[in-house]
Amino acid sequence: MAGAKTHDFHILPPSIWPFIGSFSALAMASGGVMWMHENPSGTYVFFAGLLGVLFTMFSWWADVIREAHAGDHTPVVQLHLRYGMILFIASEVMFFVAWFWAYFNAALFPPAVESVGGVWPPEGMAVLDPFGWPLLNTLILLCSGTTITWAHHALIHGDREGLKKGLWATIGLGLLFSFIQAYEYAHAPFGFTDNIYTSTFFMATGFHGFHVIVGTVFLTVCLIRSYKGHFQPRHHFGFEAAAWYWHFVDVVWLFLFLAIYVWGGWGAEYH
Repeated sequence: MAGAKTHDFHILPPSIWPFIGSFSALAMASGGVMWMHENPSGTYVFFAGLLGVLFTMFSWWADVIREAHAGDHTPVVQLHLRYGMILFIASEVMFFVAWFWAYFNAALFPPAVESVGGVWPPEGMAVLDPFGWPLLNTLILLCSGTTITWAHHALIHGDREGLKKGLWATIGLGLLFSFIQAYEYAHAPFGFTDNIYTSTFFMATGFHGFHVIVGTVFLTVCLIRSYKGHFQPRHHFGFEAAAWYWHFVDVVWLFLFLAIYVWGGWGAEYH
């Protein structure tokens, strides 16, 4: 038949979301710059752009879910979605490499400026005890890695109750991690702008904390979809992508804990 589909690929129909998302991101970036320069309109432009980005994300991913239920995600398409997620996680790895690079550069070659004193951690500075809240958060994330794996195996074996319980447990552990980190930040004995140690500490651990929040939202969406019966044992890439992302967050935290909390604070006074 003329016009019949003779391939396994999904040809996307025209979509408005790339256009709206691009201009929303432009508005968010422009508003952020204006806000930093104390322009009174910057705050409004930034949040208008942010709302546009969030709306684009929700709408675009809703379209992807509808395509999946319509049967457009053939095995070939699912394979390429996996490639896309792998490349995204690889880009996130390089993002964190930048913060580790900044930290190790300053730690191995500490500047001789007054705020650092040529030693690491900076002279006369108290750091967070790695075997207090940071160790607890490490155990929490390790446990969350097991609960998301439990949910994944339950889904593969058709156990939808196990899927929901595993997701609930993982989301709860993710929220607990975020609350503990917020408490830790609020009681830290140093501020963001004190010196190079504090700046690199907050940037590396803070961006990780942001990724934990994003991962928690990701899993919450999966939980909602699981209650709607969206995932099947052989067709659940949305859940699989969330699980990959969460394991990535776990691994990054292990490196942060060992490099920044344990090794980076060695020999200093603990707070």
